[in-house]
Formats: sequence, C-alpha cells, structure tokens
Amino acid sequence: MTPVASGRLTNLSLFVLLAVAFASGWLAFELSGQPARAILVLHAAAGVGIVLLVPWKSLVARRGFRRRHTLRWASVVLAIGVVVSIAFGVVHSAGHPNIGYLTAMDFHVGAALCVIPFLLWHLFARPLRLRATDLSRRNFLLGGALAGAAALGVALLPSARRAPTGSFQAAYPVATVWMFDTVPEVDVASWRLAVGGRAWTYDQLAGYSDRIAAVIDCTGGWYSEQVWEGVLLQRLLPLRAGGGASLNVRSITGYSRRFGIEDAGRLLLATRVAGDPLDAGHGYPVRLVVPGQRGFAWVKWVVAIEVDDQPWWWQPPFPLQ
Repeated sequence: MTPVASGRLTNLSLFVLLAVAFASGWLAFELSGQPARAILVLHAAAGVGIVLLVPWKSLVARRGFRRRHTLRWASVVLAIGVVVSIAFGVVHSAGHPNIGYLTAMDFHVGAALCVIPFLLWHLFARPLRLRATDLSRRNFLLGGALAGAAALGVALLPSARRAPTGSFQAAYPVATVWMFDTVPEVDVASWRLAVGGRAWTYDQLAGYSDRIAAVIDCTGGWYSEQVWEGVLLQRLLPLRAGGGASLNVRSITGYSRRFGIEDAGRLLLATRVAGDPLDAGHGYPVRLVVPGQRGFAWVKWVVAIEVDDQPWWWQPPFPLQ
C-alpha cells in the first residue's frame, strides 16, 4: 500500500471512529441502566481506536505540514481538542470525576463540542471519497484487528466503580445547571405555579407530603439516590380523556421539557429533598422529579405546566438553553 493510500485509509478510519464516538456519547446521555452501559463500552472502544491510530496519523500529519496551508492551525486545534476530550474521559473513568468547580466530564464533553466545527471544516477542505477498494478483504481484516485491539484496550483501561451511565455516586445531589441556564433569584411571596387552570402558592404545595425515592443521574458525571417530597402532578392536574397529548413543564428561566400526559402519575413536584427544603441551586421553590430519566429532564424553578396537543417527543433531544 502506498503512503498516500495508507494515509487516506487512516483518515477514513479516524472519521468513522470520531463519528461513532460522538454519536455514542450523545446517545448515552439519553439512556439509563444497562442500555447506557453497552453504548458507553462502544464509546470507550471508539476512543481507544482513535489512540491506536495516532502513530499512522502522525505520519500523515508530517506529510501534510510539509505543504503550505493557510488554515494549518485549524488542524492543530482539532487534534488538541480530540486529545483533551479523550484524556479527560480517561480521567473520569479512572475515578477522578471532580476538577475544581468543574468535572472531568465537563472537560470531556466541552472539548468534544469545541472540535465539531473544526472537524466539519476538515471534511469540507479535505473530503474523503469512498472507493471500491475500501471494501477489500484486506481492509476488512485490518478493521477487525483494530476493533479487536480497541476492545482489548477497553478491558485494560483503569475503571472505577460507577453506575451503568458512567456516573459516580454522590451522597447529596450536586447543584448544577444545564449549559447556559443560571440560578435565578425567586421571590417566593409573589411566586406562583400555573397548572390546571389555577395558580398555586409555595405554601399550598409545601403542604403536600407525597414521597418518591428516585435517582437523579446528571450528565455531569454523578448520581444520587434521595427521597424527594412534594406533590404528585396528577393531584394538581385532573386529566380527562382526549384532554391533550403532553405536558410542557416550564422553568422561570425559560428552560422546559415535555412529557407524555400519561406520565402525570409518576411525576413529582418536589419542595423537599432528604427531609429538607430545596435550596436555590436545587430548584427552590419547586423542581420536577422524573424517575428513570437523566438529570436534564428534572426541570428546576418550575412556574408553569401546560397541557397541549403536541406529542412528548416534539422537542430537541437535549435542551438548547
């Protein structure tokens, strides 16, 4: 195989592995339980495969740097971003989830997001065209060898005890926000929750004592099982046949998530956790508890719950705020 052909095959393999790593990483954010574990194994294998291709990619990069390119720096940023993302993924897996105020998962995901525009630029600037020879028996054997080596690498990686989602246990939920959301200042005296055609005060909601033991599993890399106390949503929202398809739960910050109307019986509007009132970072005065779903579904600082005819899936898979 000529150096040019070898370089093209290396670039093609890296693109496939990066695509698998991105897709499996985002899919794992949506899942919980054993399905998430299976996806994370695939995610880790893609990362190991990328590392295994570094010696071959370095040869390709050397040839590329001998040519003049005005945007050579973009290739360097892409490489650095991938290295940072993989490195912090290993740090998280090894049992060191916290790095100051942020977590290793924050760096892992943040670096991956930052390299997306550079990866797209790389694909447009140096497009990869598939050829019939790419499906040769020799290449299938090479791909199988790479997959086997990646699987072995995953087995040998240091891995601390974690949940199937990859999260570490926290004794108490960590006060976090999603992306660009912020912790608001809420005047509980004037605050009202609009639901079921009625405006509820905090004192009225705090008078309920429905309890749910549920695990909040944050995409930041931690989980915590607590007893949440408040009021089941079905108590506030009398449901009638044909009365809507979904519930849109909205925060005072504008953040919102949508749920099937049949879920009202398992959704809890919590005013307390572990016997204590919520604090501002955890959603005071009221937050949503959604057993079985990841933390970004647990809307904080809830001010309105609306019934409408849109299906529950008519929303971005992840909040955009």
